[in-house]
Amino acid sequence: MPATFVTEAELRSALGIGNLYSSAVVEECCQAAENIVKAKLWYNEFPVVAHESTTSVATIYFDVPHPFIIGDTIVVENCGAKYNGSKTITAVTTYGVSYSVNNATAEVKNALVPFGKAYGTTHIDYSTLPEVNEASLMVAIDIWQARQASNAGGISPDFQPSPYRMGNTLMARVRGLLADHLAPGGQVG
Repeated sequence: MPATFVTEAELRSALGIGNLYSSAVVEECCQAAENIVKAKLWYNEFPVVAHESTTSVATIYFDVPHPFIIGDTIVVENCGAKYNGSKTITAVTTYGVSYSVNNATAEVKNALVPFGKAYGTTHIDYSTLPEVNEASLMVAIDIWQARQASNAGGISPDFQPSPYRMGNTLMARVRGLLADHLAPGGQVG
């Protein structure tokens, strides 16, 4: 399993807060930052729009043709417990893939709302890249500071209220660090 993008110890050190706050509170900021940054990175990801299963085979469906082949390992998320996890593909069609499961009951084809997702393994472990870790730390610091500032704002060095920290400029401040790894769809908006 890959390491986290920013650790609790790194955030505590950067903020200089020592042990003043519980691990749960600090870790929430770390996880939120990782989730925000991870959503912008390029993975071989496809939305899963439907699924079905027999007692031994699950099939997930995409709304676009996919590049997966038999023998690929994919990670399936947000599709339901019996569909989720790291799966090895045993059959493919233009818009679907199948893999082995051990289900108590079969399930007819169901649409997924909201969509699930499936992605192939990446050749990059983003948690090992310094620029991704630094961007995640910067986002975690902003999240922490937004939680601590009254009225959801911060104070600039000249003691004037600053804009809302969690606004649309949050990712703009770290986009340069992540530029080489951004998903094409992550650059929109």
